[in-house]
Amino acid sequence: MTTSFLQYPPSKPLALRVAFACIALALGACQSLVQPADPGDFANDVAFMERHTELVVLKDGDSAVALAPGYQGRVMTSTYDLKTGPSFGWINRPVIEKGLLSDEERKGTLEEHIYIFGGEERFWLGPEGGQYAIFFKPGTQFEFSDWTTPPAIDTEAFELVEQTAASVTFKHSTELINYSGANFKVGIERIVKLLGKEEASKLLGVDFGEGLRMVGYETDNRITNTGSNAWKPETGLLSIWILGMYNPSPETTVVIPFKAGSAADLGPRVNDSYFGKVPPEYLKVEDDILFFKGDGTRRGKIGITPQRSKGIAGSFDADGQVLNIVTYNLQNAPHGFVNSMWELQKEPYAGDVINSYNDGSPEPGVAPLGPFYELETSSPAAALKPDETMQHIQRTFHIQGSAEELDLLARRLLGAGLDAINTAF
Repeated sequence: MTTSFLQYPPSKPLALRVAFACIALALGACQSLVQPADPGDFANDVAFMERHTELVVLKDGDSAVALAPGYQGRVMTSTYDLKTGPSFGWINRPVIEKGLLSDEERKGTLEEHIYIFGGEERFWLGPEGGQYAIFFKPGTQFEFSDWTTPPAIDTEAFELVEQTAASVTFKHSTELINYSGANFKVGIERIVKLLGKEEASKLLGVDFGEGLRMVGYETDNRITNTGSNAWKPETGLLSIWILGMYNPSPETTVVIPFKAGSAADLGPRVNDSYFGKVPPEYLKVEDDILFFKGDGTRRGKIGITPQRSKGIAGSFDADGQVLNIVTYNLQNAPHGFVNSMWELQKEPYAGDVINSYNDGSPEPGVAPLGPFYELETSSPAAALKPDETMQHIQRTFHIQGSAEELDLLARRLLGAGLDAINTAF
């Protein structure tokens, strides 16, 4: 899910969202929480979304990326074959069909707090919870009834200011007040660029064989302090938070390599206590790599500390023979990474830098939000002076091909071959 608190029991957000979903069910609104079981192909998903919102589709040969300016310039989905290829982004069709409701219509529905449109890569800001939260107004409680996604990352459209054949630039400006009452005037810029196979090969440092099909894209995300006061740690800092929702499958395994070393020096090998400890049948942790199910059958979330991160995460769909890779720009973090726990925090800048979430029913009889699974990355906390900018670059690659070719790539990029990935569970 889209929360990033560090331990249980502060994992209240999703549990409370599900509880609220049950209320919505009684009101006849629970359809917005359930995605059809079978994801569409790219062409069908694009045709559906174009009936409800403006889309920008970037193309490079058979590869394509579909973006929605009205949904904060998010990448809704992508494919390596725009005519008959799969759609990699999870699309929440019921919510998109409902559109943006009026304030009155939103009452008593999940959309009163957040619009879960889906999409395989979206722009958010942190922190979510804590004394510097931007999802809670001053004087409110860390309870779901008071939790509200800021409109700038939920309902406000980003302005499309420039477009070429391979890229599009969005801009937005907003003003935020955090839980402690600090004011932030923020300029947002988001550049999405489609990556060809040759450029992707150079960026990843690998060779793509002739038999491989690929779609790759880069998002260059920036926030600027457009106010007159510096952003200071003692009154709260913001971060760029990029989240992707993908279609799950029984044969999908998330793979995250990390630096080996002691917990005293690098922190835990994995933080697996977001929603209660993840059982071993869903998470396998070795000295320098972990495997996590992305099947959408059990709710769980994991995180990697910035000290352990290698700047890369991935997943492999054995059924579709697709290797998914996410990278981000490693950079110094003198002020740490924001902490989004729903509580007054002892360590507000001790957050994770890479996260993965597997959706699923939190308890018998309660529907999942998707299902979907997520890969997420975050920028350092941004202590910006007026006119200073923080940049966070994330790159996403979906690569399809033979087992032999993908095995070589997986070993090189993730440190594990397909046999190790497929037999992890």
